[in-house]
Amino acid sequence: MAGTGNELAFEHVRILTGNPDYYLDNMSSYGALFVDHETNVAYGDKVMGTNHTLPTGRAARYTGGLRVGKFIKTCTYQRVSPSASAKVGEVCSRLCALEGFRGHKARADLRVRRYGRANAG
Repeated sequence: MAGTGNELAFEHVRILTGNPDYYLDNMSSYGALFVDHETNVAYGDKVMGTNHTLPTGRAARYTGGLRVGKFIKTCTYQRVSPSASAKVGEVCSRLCALEGFRGHKARADLRVRRYGRANAG
């Protein structure tokens, strides 16, 4: 049941059931979920805080409603110590080998050699 709801990814979903926790635990693709008889779309649109600008056209499979974060530029970066780079590089190298990413594996292996056991002590 929840699987079909996730596949359809409707903008508004109203659940009337004796087991609402099942749907809360198992549904993840909807714009806004209204649980039981006490809630309704008008509450969500006007006073309860669930967003009125919701994903349509099954977009709820990969995004939620409009929020302030959609208007904020996010910049990310990495910074690690040499010893941490060697440790992360070992894991990265193994994952890249499994996935067949030879170039990425070579970059990880370089850092393992540069910062790892060969330069320890």
